[in-house]
Amino acid sequence: MVALRTTCHLVTVTLCFGQVTAALAADRPAAAPPKAVQATIDCRKLSDDHARLTCYDQAVDALGQALGQGQVVAVDRGQVQTVRRQAFGFTLPSLDLFGRGEKPEDVDEVVLAVESARRGPDGKWTVGLEGGQVWRQIDTGDFSRDPKPGSRATIKKAMLGSYMMMIGGHAPVRVHRDQ
Repeated sequence: MVALRTTCHLVTVTLCFGQVTAALAADRPAAAPPKAVQATIDCRKLSDDHARLTCYDQAVDALGQALGQGQVVAVDRGQVQTVRRQAFGFTLPSLDLFGRGEKPEDVDEVVLAVESARRGPDGKWTVGLEGGQVWRQIDTGDFSRDPKPGSRATIKKAMLGSYMMMIGGHAPVRVHRDQ
């Protein structure tokens, strides 16, 4: 009874902590743009047409050089979504930079082809998926069908930051992403 009560308190505290953390993250102001981008934006403040055009020309040249040297990186929404899908299963705070001023599109599930699968001496599976993802089984369950190259693996977010993997839509097992 005491163990059950302790577990319930732990779950309650964890959920409350998660809500507070999410609320604090939402209130965080967006980071200032890089200097080369800000210089371009600042050109709008000039009222004289000739001065504004000269400012834009210089700022765009500087921005082009910064892009060419890798000091500034430009990405579109499609690239952001690709990065989010590739990072599925990892907790990387640096991915917040892709959410500038808007709620990011959460990826709750990915479906990828199995490239390799092996069962370790402990009886748990390690599954390699397309794109280089490697997932390791962390529970004692078992797939209803052994994962084979070419099979489709569906990985879904589960409770409290865990993930479930299904092969061919049958009997999920709890997994952790290693790579």
